[in-house]
Amino acid sequence: MLASLANGTSVIKNILHSDDTLTTIEAFRALGIDIKESPDEITIIGLGIKGLKEPSGPIFMRNSGTSMRLLLGILAGQPFAATLTADKGLAARPMRRVTEPLSLMGAKFEGKNNADYAPITVRGGKLKPIDYVSPVASAQVKSAILLAGLYAGGKTSVTEPSKSRDHTERMLKAFGARVSAEGLKVSVEGGANLRAQDIDVPGDISAAAFFMVAATIVKDSSVTLKSIGVNPTRTGIIDILNKMGAKITIENAREAASEPVGDITIESSELRGAVIEGDLIPRSIDELPVVMVAAAYARGITIIKGVQELKVKETDRISSMAANLKNMGAKFNLKGDDIVIEGTGALNGITAMSFGDHRTAMSIAVAGLAAKGDTVIDDTSCIAKSYPNFLKDLDSLLV
Repeated sequence: MLASLANGTSVIKNILHSDDTLTTIEAFRALGIDIKESPDEITIIGLGIKGLKEPSGPIFMRNSGTSMRLLLGILAGQPFAATLTADKGLAARPMRRVTEPLSLMGAKFEGKNNADYAPITVRGGKLKPIDYVSPVASAQVKSAILLAGLYAGGKTSVTEPSKSRDHTERMLKAFGARVSAEGLKVSVEGGANLRAQDIDVPGDISAAAFFMVAATIVKDSSVTLKSIGVNPTRTGIIDILNKMGAKITIENAREAASEPVGDITIESSELRGAVIEGDLIPRSIDELPVVMVAAAYARGITIIKGVQELKVKETDRISSMAANLKNMGAKFNLKGDDIVIEGTGALNGITAMSFGDHRTAMSIAVAGLAAKGDTVIDDTSCIAKSYPNFLKDLDSLLV
């Protein structure tokens, strides 16, 4: 996205060829950006923040919530209208958390339930800066507002109840935007002249999390994950597993693409229950399904507090994980917005349901590794959304 808004040619290496990435590439091609793909990298010829063109028709966002919400922020500042459509799953996810603050900046939106659900038409234009206090800690909401802020005159700020992942702020700085942060408030100055960059993308800790948990619950395991992003706003999974007694080491720490990177080694461990709350939740929101798997194999009780955000992902991930883990023999209860899992130390193989959710499917695959008997997952095609090679990579570790 930022390379498309920059002046010049950017080369992005170690690109993830997933459904979400492809969705973003196709969206910006529809907006007039020349993007060339190869197996190992993509080349983007950016036209500057005022270089996007009006699309010839609706832009299909598939099931990518990140692509849609961030693109809404960019389209809010364009001098044309554009319509974003979505598949059934994404069309059920709330968008007003983004369209509402963008409306305060001057953009206009048309869509179901006051532009809360796709399809949504954006009528962009001249934006004014806002100082927005977000009711939720969401990197998608924050990023959409900051991207719109590039088109506003003056300083646009977002304050969150707790700090969400900060990849957008780091990348904005790398491309030349003026970004500042003070406590839980992040600000961007409008009118930036973004400059093309060559980026080597670190490994994704959300993808690494599945192998981390797998290594802890499978006896006599040891896995080293190379060049993984260890951004402090994303390392909740490491802190959680450490709290549960996992054996984890991080070596070869360095920086790449404005992000801290390291090699993570994790070994089979005797996990114990823990209380997971506070800033650990936004710092591990995508990893919580596989954390539930770790909790089911741990000794004692694990409590995961304040997880209502999991209900508005690709599926209600609390319900999808509860259904599968209970069928496998886990003691899984919901008390208000808190999940309580009493570890049994052992699960049974089942025919599981993915519910069309990539993280549910991958989490249950991990749970099945240490279960008694075979685990069959009804539909794994959804995994291509974020990690097309997951099953192949997992199989390569089973020696």
